[in-house]
Amino acid sequence: MGHVDHGKTTLLDSLRKSQIVSMEAGGITQHIGAFLVQVPTGEKITFLDTPGHSAFSSMRARGVNATDIIILVVAADDGVMNQTVESIQHAKRAEVPIIVAVNKCDKPQADPQRVKQELLAHDVVCEEFGGDVQAIHISALKGDNLPALTEATVALAEVLELKADPSGPVEGLVIESRTDKGKGPVTTAIVQRGTLKRGCFLVAGRCWAKVRFLYDDNGQVVTEAGPSAAVQVVGWKELPSAGETILEVESEQRAKEVVEWRTHEEEEQKLLEDQSAISLKHKLHLEEYQQKRAELSHLSWRMRKAALYQANKTRCATRPSERTQSEQPNLPLIIKGDVDGSVETLLNMLDTYDAQQQCQLEVVSFGIGDISEKDVTMAETFGGSIYGFNVAAARPVQQLAAKKGVPLRLHSVIYKLLEQLKEELSSKLPPLVSRNVIGEATVLATFYVSEGKKKVPVAGCRVQKGHLDRRLRFRLIRGRDVVWEGTLTALKHHKDDVQTVKTGKECGLSADGDVDFSTGDVIECFEEVDVPQVTSWDPGF
Repeated sequence: MGHVDHGKTTLLDSLRKSQIVSMEAGGITQHIGAFLVQVPTGEKITFLDTPGHSAFSSMRARGVNATDIIILVVAADDGVMNQTVESIQHAKRAEVPIIVAVNKCDKPQADPQRVKQELLAHDVVCEEFGGDVQAIHISALKGDNLPALTEATVALAEVLELKADPSGPVEGLVIESRTDKGKGPVTTAIVQRGTLKRGCFLVAGRCWAKVRFLYDDNGQVVTEAGPSAAVQVVGWKELPSAGETILEVESEQRAKEVVEWRTHEEEEQKLLEDQSAISLKHKLHLEEYQQKRAELSHLSWRMRKAALYQANKTRCATRPSERTQSEQPNLPLIIKGDVDGSVETLLNMLDTYDAQQQCQLEVVSFGIGDISEKDVTMAETFGGSIYGFNVAAARPVQQLAAKKGVPLRLHSVIYKLLEQLKEELSSKLPPLVSRNVIGEATVLATFYVSEGKKKVPVAGCRVQKGHLDRRLRFRLIRGRDVVWEGTLTALKHHKDDVQTVKTGKECGLSADGDVDFSTGDVIECFEEVDVPQVTSWDPGF
């Protein structure tokens, strides 16, 4: 674990002698990857590579819950950063021991000693300061001192006496879940107890599986997986949420019974929550959302989000006239991701949206998988946009979206997705009017001229700054008060009608409306320019 770009994936890449980094979009890890590494001494270590962006906080927290040891990677040139501190906090909450890998020690500006001193402020005390935390100086890019890091990991594992019974019922944890076109629902799981085999019956949350295939971290089919192994499991009837506990049961009938009982319990609880939701349905602002979210906090993230956004979608659908007539900008969203963790991360990022007073941001639907025609139709109904993360849209779907005028935003790097979302939110905001003063004149004398039976007040002026342009707007300032604002009916230099008068020149002018000029008044000439607004929302990138 550690801050973005501090070299976590490069470290794992060096240990595996593979090219994980080059496979990731933008060189940034998008999902938790589980990999088995055999060290020179013969031991096998399963690594979970967790994304470092702040957006992936929940994925890192899941990674902590599945691990025995955390290798905290800190760049020797950067030092302790935001996600470094967050990783330390996750480790402390989960009571998982830490080994510090001080990376990038080959750089000229590297200062490993400063890193270890900065860690003291967060109660991470290295051995040289009298603590029990091992700190290893490495260069993941060059492979320097990696054997010392693996030796430290094995040594700590021996001290902790990490053991598991390979003969009992299987227990594990869902690290990631996704839908594969050829395999159906697939989970990446860590086996924590027992030995997982083909034909086993498993339960996770409200989903069950009869294991049809097991794949190791290299994508090879395996027949079994023991404690600490990371495997992809094929055979789920539905897609379990990431973070769910996996338990083995003795038969298909027992698996169905467990799922049925859990479903009944959760539906009973959801019924109670729905009663509360009914009483809150007219509260459309953030207070309603936060309160409802707190009430559903005991459920899995997907059920919680589903309840929130289903209610939100219903609310949007029941007030189309209000949506049409409202002067406040509005952006309905449909969110699609390739895997469970991606969708969860995006929704968690949208939870931080705090600019509802500028533009209402509403998620009306979310899900896993490629963009469908149904998504496009729904987006058209709500007048919204579709944002997809690591998903695709078939050509017929793209053509339908273009025909219906539905924006389709597909990205493989999360910060680029959020940048485009911020741009779209900003584009919804009305421009601000900025006044630029281009000229200033002082009234030297006042008099009247006759136009038919009407006497028109005229100000004799000298331009002090810039220039006056008859085509623009003017205002009359007396002392500190603006006593008139409008346009001119005439602008003359001597007896000639002119469009502009430059600095140092004298002129006479008359104004549109009932204006009483006075000697010493200041007349400003200004232009109004539309300045695009920018959303105040800062998702942290």
